[in-house]
Amino acid sequence: MRRISNQVHQRRRQTWLDLDHIHLAARINLSEWKSNPASRQYISFIKGKNGRKATDYFRDFIGCQEGVDGPGETRTLLKAFSDYVESEDLGEESAREKTNTLVSYSMAQAKLGEPITLDELSELIDEDQPKAFADFIKAADYGLSDTLPPDKKTLNKFRRFTGRAEGLSISFEQHLLGSKIEFDEAGGTLTLRGLPTQLTEQLKRAAA
Repeated sequence: MRRISNQVHQRRRQTWLDLDHIHLAARINLSEWKSNPASRQYISFIKGKNGRKATDYFRDFIGCQEGVDGPGETRTLLKAFSDYVESEDLGEESAREKTNTLVSYSMAQAKLGEPITLDELSELIDEDQPKAFADFIKAADYGLSDTLPPDKKTLNKFRRFTGRAEGLSISFEQHLLGSKIEFDEAGGTLTLRGLPTQLTEQLKRAAA
């Protein structure tokens, strides 16, 4: 005689987090907080739909303050932009145009006393892919808020030097001068440190 086992189906109660309907939340970068105690960029807030008052209440409730570090956030933005340009493998002309766009927009916002808006900046940097830069920042988790205060001094240091002659093309940002790049005015030479991995591999294969 064949036995048929009865299977008992039980309903299990499931709990999940509905991110689409979160109005108040704090985002804490534990790595930044641990490695850089002086930083004020390790915590940011989602702005509530009920306005700034609700956010202030939530901030007071969890017992913290949202610091504004203009120079630090501007440096982080510029670092993210440099990483973005490298990841996209942009040509010299395209990289220069996008750099000028970023600096011009950010300086204009600084003069107006207005913050940099990442979505707006992203649209200006690439009209064909208006969300590309903003999505890159969010995916790489740089810890930047949707808006940040521009710092003029930091922006003034972010200029790009370019040159081309006899099959040689050089392009780098001003802030790298003195750190990764040394210029010998008397000898007319540049010393580079921290070469891109792709370039290093090509040179190794050529020397083999």
